[in-house]
Amino acid sequence: MNIRLLNQSDAEEYKKIRLEALKDSPEAFSSSYEEEKSNSIEHYQKRIESYEAMIFGAYENGELTGIVSLVKESKIKLRHRANIYGMYVSKEKRNRGLGRELMKKTISKAKQLKEIEQIYLSVTKKNEPAKRLYESLGFEVFGMDKNALKIEEAYLDEDHMVLFL
Repeated sequence: MNIRLLNQSDAEEYKKIRLEALKDSPEAFSSSYEEEKSNSIEHYQKRIESYEAMIFGAYENGELTGIVSLVKESKIKLRHRANIYGMYVSKEKRNRGLGRELMKKTISKAKQLKEIEQIYLSVTKKNEPAKRLYESLGFEVFGMDKNALKIEEAYLDEDHMVLFL
């Protein structure tokens, strides 16, 4: 397994796994497959090259099998914070430690950024495997967003979590 920051040349692979994630786990993301399926490769290149965002990819045998984004806050009063978004591991690659390694790499990178003191993420309440992973890495629940997501007629609550570095 190789985990590295993605670059513009990874945009096609990133788009593919991002759309897979949105289709496979719609309850885990605020974006939807329908919203993103027609985005151009240039859209994903810009996302990858954003100054505030770092997107990590996990590769196995040359295939992108997991992704996670670390996004730094840009406002002066929030610059001590970063957020984790878009955590996803392909279904067939789960339960092998890939998600843990992606998160550890992301946390390690955040620690290298001197201004970052805390990392935030949100996870749907019913996603117990993800929540257990985050808690095992030191994240703590600090609040709950009732009816955070609405998929068709179903509402999903989200737990907000923080890791103090």
